[in-house]
Amino acid sequence: MLAVLAPVTGAAVGLARVPEPTFAQGLVGPGTAIDPRQEPQEAIAPITGRIVSFHPHAFVVRSARGKGILVHLGINTVRLPLIRGFELLVAEGQEVTAGQPLIRWNPAAVVASGISPIVPIVALDADGDVISRPVSGEVKRGELLFRWA
Repeated sequence: MLAVLAPVTGAAVGLARVPEPTFAQGLVGPGTAIDPRQEPQEAIAPITGRIVSFHPHAFVVRSARGKGILVHLGINTVRLPLIRGFELLVAEGQEVTAGQPLIRWNPAAVVASGISPIVPIVALDADGDVISRPVSGEVKRGELLFRWA
């Protein structure tokens, strides 16, 4: 069983609240979403593994057993000019440990740009019945978010 940690601090709201149909309908995979606190923070690795995709606004960490977790910092944040407000702290291909800071960002700056700061956290290539029920309500970065069997 893989423990998936909250990559940011905020309110766990579920995928249905994501203002992007691909995530909201679970087409990318099961998981949850966090409406982050409107303050500068570091997004952390939700699991231990290798960063297999890494952009200022999104990343995928794949475990040694091949399970990938996608974290997307905001919706349509790729459209922000020069991805301002995102600072990369590691590199693609790097091995990371659960809880390690990966990206420094400011959700308030995302909101000021007119973009949703909500953060989907998705178990890639998983069926909906293989993850535990995600937590709801306030969650702190590094706390257990859900488990993936």
